[in-house]
Amino acid sequence: MTNDLNRRLAGMSPAVLSLFRLVYGLLFAGYGSMILFSWPVSSGYPVELGDWPGWYAGVIELVAGLLIAVGLFTRIAAFIASGQMAVAYFWMHQPLTLWPIGPPPEGNGGTPAILFCFGFFLLIFLGPGRYAVRGNRL
Repeated sequence: MTNDLNRRLAGMSPAVLSLFRLVYGLLFAGYGSMILFSWPVSSGYPVELGDWPGWYAGVIELVAGLLIAVGLFTRIAAFIASGQMAVAYFWMHQPLTLWPIGPPPEGNGGTPAILFCFGFFLLIFLGPGRYAVRGNRL
């Protein structure tokens, strides 16, 4: 019984991986859009063109998120996005406190950065899944 379930689920893995990539990429692009254009909601602080590091982070999030969502250069974009989220965590969140869950002072609010970092890290190794512009090549 378990072997049959494992076999059926394994056959669906490439399609589910594509869905994961699509949703994760669109969410990441949404954060970039929020930073750059205050859309669909405002980030709460203005970021001017060329401001370091906010504007550059927004560009990376928007571009990498869209590339990942459609499955174009997924592994490269995921590598850049994962690295950016690691840097964001250690520059912005970890100095506040070690515990990521919850707002300061108990936590550092870095849970989304950790989740994005490791979700994209997974995509580096698994690739884009079955339904992607470039398939499993990059």
